[in-house]
Parts: sequence; C-alpha cells; structure tokens
Amino acid sequence: MFTIMGWFLFQTITEGDVIGPLKNFTTFQNGFLLVFALSTGEDWNKVMFDCTRTAKDGCIDGINCGSGIAYIYYMLLVLVCSHVMLNLFILVIIQQFEKYYLPKENMITKFKNDLTCFMKVWKELTQDRYKCHKIKEN
Repeated sequence: MFTIMGWFLFQTITEGDVIGPLKNFTTFQNGFLLVFALSTGEDWNKVMFDCTRTAKDGCIDGINCGSGIAYIYYMLLVLVCSHVMLNLFILVIIQQFEKYYLPKENMITKFKNDLTCFMKVWKELTQDRYKCHKIKEN
C-alpha cells in the first residue's frame, strides 16, 4: 500500500541525498525495496527531506522536486511499520508464554518436580556417606 502511494506521489524524484538509482519510487520494485529499507528505520528522515524539496529550496522539476505531503506520508509509514513490528514482537512473546508456561505440565512445574526429586536423592546419598565417615572415625 505504501509502495503504491509512494510511487503515485514521488515517482518523479530520482536524485537526492539518499534517493538514487535504486532507492526511489520510479518502479514498483525500487519502491518496494525503498519502503522495506525505510521500515527498518534506515535513513527514513533523510528520504523524507529529499521528497519535500520545493521550488523555494532550488529543486529541479522532474528530478528532485517533491511536496509537503511527504511529511505525512513518511510519518505514517514509520508509525505503521513500527506498530506492526512491535505487534509481531509481542505476538512471539505471547506465543512462547502460552506454549511453555500455561499448560499444567509446563517447564516451571517440571523443573520444580525434578529439583525436589534431586534434592531428596542428594540428601539420602550424602547422609549415608556422612554416617559412614563418622563410623570409621570412631
């Protein structure tokens, strides 16, 4: 959705500080790669400023002239992508929590049972050994 919107709004911008031969909206493929890179947080603000140049800033029409709508577009892009990535991160945490800690036979219960069993066996084995040492000393 953002690739198509970016292509519609910024397809004439082919040069800038960050915008270049591969990072632009002239084709769908280039636009998709640019949106993917921006969703990771890579220089999104520089691309936004490349797309906001106007005649007052000395831009060349058809090469690096943009519009003020770029501020809204890039802010929305970053907010939506950050929201999606945050939700995916939280989803992974919740799935792991449900998998390992909510069932009756979860990892914590198994660990407690194993630890209790280990402590009982350890206690039995060490007490018998300690008794043998006391008998030998006497």
